[in-house]
Amino acid sequence: MKNFDLAIIGAGPVGLFSANYAQLHGLKSIIFDSLNEPGGQPKMLYPFKNIADIPVFNKIQASELIKHLTDNLNALTTIETDHKVIDLKQEDDYFIIDNEYSAKAILVASGNGAFKPKKFPINMTEEAEKHVHYFVKDPKIFENQNIGIFGGGDSALDWALELSNIANTSLIHRRNEFRGLETSINKLKNLKNVEIYTPYLPKTVEFIDNKLNIGLKKVGSDQMINREFDQIIVAYGFKANNLFVKKWGVELEGSHIKVNSEMTTNLPGIYAVGDAITYPGRVPIIGVGFGEAQIAINSIMRKLFPNKTLTIHSTSL
Repeated sequence: MKNFDLAIIGAGPVGLFSANYAQLHGLKSIIFDSLNEPGGQPKMLYPFKNIADIPVFNKIQASELIKHLTDNLNALTTIETDHKVIDLKQEDDYFIIDNEYSAKAILVASGNGAFKPKKFPINMTEEAEKHVHYFVKDPKIFENQNIGIFGGGDSALDWALELSNIANTSLIHRRNEFRGLETSINKLKNLKNVEIYTPYLPKTVEFIDNKLNIGLKKVGSDQMINREFDQIIVAYGFKANNLFVKKWGVELEGSHIKVNSEMTTNLPGIYAVGDAITYPGRVPIIGVGFGEAQIAINSIMRKLFPNKTLTIHSTSL
């Protein structure tokens, strides 16, 4: 049995920050993540996006943020990737995880949970599928091409802005209104190599001469137009799943974990932070998750070491 003070479920920004803050208090921690590398959705979905709501940084690329958080981890922290936590049971003052690890406290920082992309709604050949992307690690593969981006949220807008620097880009959305930032829309409208098609839905796909010929139907009419793309990016969102904690007895509100002001769930010893949780007035941004991580770690320290004088922050006198 491998023994730890704290087990953190989720190696996204909030999970990594939680481990960093736990180190300040001398906690021996292990982080589990179902993906094959730390970083969570920012690293997987938008590594080149500039994030503007991180404390201290005016803006910072998602991949750079993850590098900062992982570089600061030391020997007190172990990361287990490709490990989806399945079994959790409590024995005395410890939690046993998958019959292999023990921890005195559990911190769920799984964000929106294990996620799978919502697929493009039209069947196509295997060869055509190679030109359809749901994750983008290297924008250079789209250089000097005609790229179609399907979706209306921030991810779709971010990729359209990013790829407009190196490719001709078309943004296709089923509504006239976008869910993403208005500033991003205004930037895209002023770019000469960006076309915006609303309200359109994809209806047909043909793969001809190594290109995708996609028929777009205007919503509410019979009008059809055809556009040809070298490759497309589908940003229809992800099917998230945090229900794995429900079988442990953790109380949910919808798909989110209910916590109190100390980030404690209904089960003593199990805490949760970040986009996995809900409470009145919560704002789903990374900076808020960092603050929740500090609250949770302080709560954990008080529980594990009730007789210890707790240094709340590193500048305490």
